[in-house]
Amino acid sequence: MEVFQDSLSLKKIEKKGRTKEELYQVIRWLTSFDEHIIQKHIDAEITFADFLAQAIINPNANLIKGMICGYRIEEIESPLTKKIRDLDKLVDELAKGKAMEKILRV
Repeated sequence: MEVFQDSLSLKKIEKKGRTKEELYQVIRWLTSFDEHIIQKHIDAEITFADFLAQAIINPNANLIKGMICGYRIEEIESPLTKKIRDLDKLVDELAKGKAMEKILRV
């Protein structure tokens, strides 16, 4: 399983003029982890599976819909894969310049 890190997502969003703070805001919204805990997990090089297993997923994450990596998010059956794709979708929306209110489903 791939190690959780912010570097790939950060490169993707920074090319589009977004910031690390915005990326962490999206991760915090989905996982309930604060910035300190996110960094602790990155430094520990834990896997995505362990990172997301420890998260308290936002109850509004079920509002994340659409296609990512060729899959329709709302049709993904594996809970772990769904959480990973939810995060992918949020990062993708951030990179595409969507307003933060829409990304965070407020």
